[in-house]
Amino acid sequence: MGKKKVLNEGAISEMKYPEEGEVLGVVSKLLGFDRIQVKCQDGAERLCRIRGKMKRRVWIRDGDIVIVSPWDFQTDTRGDVVWRYTHAQAETLRRKGLLNL
Repeated sequence: MGKKKVLNEGAISEMKYPEEGEVLGVVSKLLGFDRIQVKCQDGAERLCRIRGKMKRRVWIRDGDIVIVSPWDFQTDTRGDVVWRYTHAQAETLRRKGLLNL
C-alpha cells in the first residue's frame, strides 16, 4: 500500500450543492467518536453522524459549513453529514445567498 495523496483546501475545486431533502448547517459542537451537533438552516438542532466514507478523509471542526441529510425517521433530531465545505467554498455560498446562518 502506498501513501495517500493529501489535498490542501486550495486544490479542491469541486462544489456540491444541497439536493432535495438535504439542508445546510453549521457545526456547533464535536461530541466524539463520529457524532457532531449541527445547527441547520431549517431551525433544527440535529445530532449528526459523520459517514464512514468521510470519517478518515475529512476533518470537521467547530464552525464548519456542512450538508446534512436528515434521517427518514427522527427527521428533526438526527441526520448524516454528507459534505463539508472549505472556507473559500463557504464564502462562495454566502455571496450567492444560499447560506443565511
